Amino acid sequence: MGEAGPGPGAGPGPREAQEPEEDEAAAPGGARGGRAGPRGGIRVLKRNAKRTGSRSCQSRSRVGSRERTWLKGDVGRGCVYVYGRDSAAAAPSDLRLVLCTVDTQASEICDGEGRKNLFLQLHGDLVRRLEPTEKPLQIVYDYLAGLGFDDPLRMQEEAANSDLSCMIRFYGEKPCQVEQLDRILLSGVYNVRKGKTQLHKWAERSVTLCGTCLIVSSVKDSHAGKMHILPLVGGKVEEMKRRQYTLAFTSAGAQAQTYHISFETLAECQRWHRQASTIVSMRFSMVDLSCYSLEEVPEHLFYSQDITYLNLRHNFMRTSGAGSLDSLCRFSQLKSLNLSHNRLGEFPVSLCEISTLTELNISCNGLHYLPSQIGKLLNLQTFWLDGNFLTSLPEEMGNLQQLNCLGLSFNNFCELPAICEKLVNLDKLALAGNLLETLDLTVLNRMSHIKTVDLRLNNLKRAAADTLEGNKSVAYMDLRDNQMTDLDLSSLVSLEQLHCERNKLRELTLSGFSLRALYANSNCLTAVNIYPVPGLLTYLELSHNQLQCVPDWACEAKKLEVLDVSYNLLLELPSRILRSLSLRKLMVGHNRLQSLPPLLEHIPLEVLDLQHNLLTKLPETLFVKALNLRYLNASANSLESLPSACTGEESLSMLQLLYLTNNNLTDQCIPVLVGHPNLRILHLASNNLQTFPASQLSKLEHLEELNLSGNKLKTIPTTVANCKLLHTLIAHSNEISIFPEILHLPRIQFVDLSCNELTEILIPEALPGSLQELDLSGNTNLVLEHKTLDIFSHITTLKIDAKPSLTADSALTSTFWNHGVAEMAGQRNKLCVSSLALGSFAEGVEAVYGMFDGDKNEELPRLLQCTMADVLLEEVQQSDTMFMSNTFLVSHRKLGMAGQKLGSSAVLCYIRNEVADPASNFSLTVANVGTCQAVLCRSGKALPLSKVFSLEQCSEEARRVKEQKAIITEDNKVNGVTCCTRMLGCTYLHPWILPKPHVSSIPLTVQDELLLLGNKALWEHLSHAEAVSAVRHLHDPRAAAKKLCTLAQSYGCQDNVGAMVVCLNISEDNCTCEMHGLTLPGPGGFSSTTTKPATPSCSSGIASEFSSELSASEVSSEVGSTASDEHGAVGLDGSLLPRQERRCSLHPVPPSSIFQRQPSSATFSSNQSDNGLDSDDEQPVEGVMTNGSKVEVEVDIHCCKGKGLELERPAAEYSSSAPGPENDSGLVLIIRRQNSVNSNTVQRGVKEKCELQKSLSTCCLYGKKLSNGSIVPLEESLNLIEVATEAPKKKTGYFAAPSQVEPEDQFVVPPDLEEEVKEQMKQHQEDGADQELKEEHAAPLPEEFDTAL
Repeated sequence: MGEAGPGPGAGPGPREAQEPEEDEAAAPGGARGGRAGPRGGIRVLKRNAKRTGSRSCQSRSRVGSRERTWLKGDVGRGCVYVYGRDSAAAAPSDLRLVLCTVDTQASEICDGEGRKNLFLQLHGDLVRRLEPTEKPLQIVYDYLAGLGFDDPLRMQEEAANSDLSCMIRFYGEKPCQVEQLDRILLSGVYNVRKGKTQLHKWAERSVTLCGTCLIVSSVKDSHAGKMHILPLVGGKVEEMKRRQYTLAFTSAGAQAQTYHISFETLAECQRWHRQASTIVSMRFSMVDLSCYSLEEVPEHLFYSQDITYLNLRHNFMRTSGAGSLDSLCRFSQLKSLNLSHNRLGEFPVSLCEISTLTELNISCNGLHYLPSQIGKLLNLQTFWLDGNFLTSLPEEMGNLQQLNCLGLSFNNFCELPAICEKLVNLDKLALAGNLLETLDLTVLNRMSHIKTVDLRLNNLKRAAADTLEGNKSVAYMDLRDNQMTDLDLSSLVSLEQLHCERNKLRELTLSGFSLRALYANSNCLTAVNIYPVPGLLTYLELSHNQLQCVPDWACEAKKLEVLDVSYNLLLELPSRILRSLSLRKLMVGHNRLQSLPPLLEHIPLEVLDLQHNLLTKLPETLFVKALNLRYLNASANSLESLPSACTGEESLSMLQLLYLTNNNLTDQCIPVLVGHPNLRILHLASNNLQTFPASQLSKLEHLEELNLSGNKLKTIPTTVANCKLLHTLIAHSNEISIFPEILHLPRIQFVDLSCNELTEILIPEALPGSLQELDLSGNTNLVLEHKTLDIFSHITTLKIDAKPSLTADSALTSTFWNHGVAEMAGQRNKLCVSSLALGSFAEGVEAVYGMFDGDKNEELPRLLQCTMADVLLEEVQQSDTMFMSNTFLVSHRKLGMAGQKLGSSAVLCYIRNEVADPASNFSLTVANVGTCQAVLCRSGKALPLSKVFSLEQCSEEARRVKEQKAIITEDNKVNGVTCCTRMLGCTYLHPWILPKPHVSSIPLTVQDELLLLGNKALWEHLSHAEAVSAVRHLHDPRAAAKKLCTLAQSYGCQDNVGAMVVCLNISEDNCTCEMHGLTLPGPGGFSSTTTKPATPSCSSGIASEFSSELSASEVSSEVGSTASDEHGAVGLDGSLLPRQERRCSLHPVPPSSIFQRQPSSATFSSNQSDNGLDSDDEQPVEGVMTNGSKVEVEVDIHCCKGKGLELERPAAEYSSSAPGPENDSGLVLIIRRQNSVNSNTVQRGVKEKCELQKSLSTCCLYGKKLSNGSIVPLEESLNLIEVATEAPKKKTGYFAAPSQVEPEDQFVVPPDLEEEVKEQMKQHQEDGADQELKEEHAAPLPEEFDTAL
């Protein structure tokens, strides 16, 4: 297992005990109640674990305390779960927990349990029999190490987790599924009648359906007596109407025979009918037994002598014994045999005796050599040997003169096999993923019969030729993903198609005699030379290179239909290109074009992509001469106007898709759009539009998608109702105040009006049934009535602003960061992107943001969205270094059965307060797998924090996957499934796909402005720098995220796209430290100095949150005990205690003096009885509701100390201003109910001052922590309402109010209590003045407390 796994001899041998969960086990070294193995007994804990209907994994650990104690003794110890036979029945399966060591062999466990074999299942898929010498616990540890765990103790803990069984599981008996058994073999004893007439009688017979035949025999003699074999391929199976549960099986041919079989139940009849129907529908005799964990072929299969195609892929076939590979020669007509992925290790020599074979696939079997007997397969035409360890081929292969296709991909060949010269009929040679470094054209020339050569994913650096002799045979060559810098293939005069993408080519030279298609994107090309002019060339792709001009020969190619020169350095476009009479598609985006040549003649151009250039105008005759133009993308230019679409009264334009996002277009361009009556998709986002004339919009009757976001529109014209085909309207980030009349449209599906100025919505009585999503978020003045919400409740997705939270955490975290999220499905039917955004995390000034992309599945992103934050919280508490990596690995495990076949990319960002590093304020830790990325904007520059794990963009990962013998298909996907090499989920692709993330950590500074998260679709269409510059000036993160998604869609994205923007405000302006001129009151009361206090900004409002859930006696005892536990030396006079310097989260004190956060609460007592009555009154207190129980309140105390912050108070609201300047704002006390029943009641807490002053516990509050991590100052009284009334006298803005206060949350003092409250306030002020005089003589050390933390 390497360094990650425990070494041998790590502990005493295991032992056995038939004990339940009681912790009464003897010492691990002894043996009880079982046979001892070579190194001691095996301890087995027998459990009966019930399975749910979905057969999901067990969620809890079944290891007792005694077992855990034994495991902690050595990392070489551990436990494995051994399951009984896994069936679909509802009865519980027998589960045994076996304690063992890494040296315990499978044979020892089998002896201890009285079993013959132990089976291993990976990822809920195939099940194989373990060899007696294999070590189960070591297998588990090796598996965990392969996932990414490197701590032996953590691996031991993970191995004991029952959730791991979804990835790796042991069985005492081989599990069988009924559905699989039915596909392999159906048998039983039934009443059978032969013939179509009723002359024959019904008789009881043994019937078997296996392979391609129906076998009928007598019950007594079984297979020893007479048997009737009925071939079913090409025949038919029918239900008999006259007899219940009876099927008629008929063979094919002129002399067809029929057998009637009567079943006892309908279910059984349907099983046979379903399987037989599959057989009779086949055009040839093929049997598919792939993925059945077979070790041998069923004996009944050999009666199907007409089998020509046999698929045994993904099994564990034995090479000898009954039904093994040695028996396959019994099939006399077998032509095609697939034995890939069978862990053979050696080539079965017996296969060479099947002389009828024409196709043999023995890929991915760990073969190192081929036997010489391979030359006996004289009829072999196709031979697949991919994914092995071959370095050479035997000379005897030269006898295979019929061979025309040879697959040697992903082996260890260092050169072209010389034996291929003798295979004169060889047409296709596949050598992708080998170790070739030089392309020897001389050797290739000697193989004059080969037409197709696949050399992808090698280490090719150059092409060499000893002679100038031309090659007239090679027509197709694939050289993708190599390391070539220069390539000259001019000697391949018959070359028709060349793939050379993702090399390092600077210059390319080819012959143009036969060239039809050239794919050379993603190189460093500055010159492409083709001679003669390729007269047959139809497709030319040269994107992502360094070309400064279009090659001249491309302008002369008379049959060129597609030209892609995007992402180059083009300064101009030759006029001959636009005059081409064959060109249908022209892609010149992402260049430096400032103008286009004029069009003088009609051209057949259909697709034109001009995005990301420097164009200020388009050719005046573009729409007049290019009448076939259907797609035009001119986004991200500097267009100020559009050319006219018609010269006369009628327009002939066929334009359907028009993208003009991110230009300088004004209202004057709108009338021009009317000249394109066939427009279906129109994007005008991020321009300078102020109005959209109603008369113009009404003429676009075929419009289906309209994007007007990011402009200055006040309204959407009412004539939008004429666009009956409109299904998508995107108009976010405008100034729209009137809801458009779009809810009458019959096909409307998606409406985005977020980030506008809507105030009200007029809706019809019934919404269109097609409406799926309505986004109204970001409209701060919009108030929806309950009736409107009821109508909108039928919409699948409704996005509106939630009621702002006034908690302390939300007020504090909003000071440092706030976020916005946008997710758009595009042209897909479902959204497979989910996001995670927690601005307040772990009860402190921390945050977690994440993005998850499931590609084509929506289940995994949603699971990760719901669970990953909880996993992170647990891991942070366990480890300070590996918490992010372990979060991904544990989340991978927790996906359970859903993660076996499905996968998801993920990026997770964790902003934490670095208390261990006083030099830094916050740190950002980012981890990702797959293609989701995070980018930090620092000083206006994009700083990537993620690593893209894909075959195309990560050469290290491609090398790793290739070395592990994965099959990378031609579309660059691992086993044809995904291009990602690291994902959460997709466990069945282990070890090629891993969940271990890339982790990076960086301290946040004042220069950090934004944090951007996005999925693959976003970053494929927007560069990091463009994304940063596009949203850096926006203040609303929601609008910024919306803009990123809109830009991606306008730039050509048709897939799901997700974006998250986090605005960072890590600046010195948010500091509340004493060192920045802010002073908090001491323990003796509030400071009496006349110096005007510093005033923090409104945006940095800090709130202290308190909750009361205890009675008066409980409060006193709890607070007193907490104080005495944490500070035993504190005396009654708290003012004598020295206090540390007050620091905020931006400037933490050294770690030795920091109070760690812990769940706790500060409470205040009440004299109210259980029925809500005051102890001194006979009537209930006004404003307080009674419910027969204690009154629970949660108090937020805020003091408005922000410049320009005004709060309107009701007349009955109680407020008190401290003596001082008139512009000093007063106090607003906000009381929020925790109890929903009493949500409208108010708690009176002023009257209990005297009782609290007499309480001893209230004098010992130094270090008492609140639920948000704050520390309660040492006061004479714990009456928080009383403390709040003195807040304006403090010099620090000790309490700060949020920018908005809900009227229903304001504290209102009943009129009959106003005099009493004023009297107590006056008394408190006098007491405070006396205390300040005492402090001056005592001269205590300055003390500050940080409520921000």
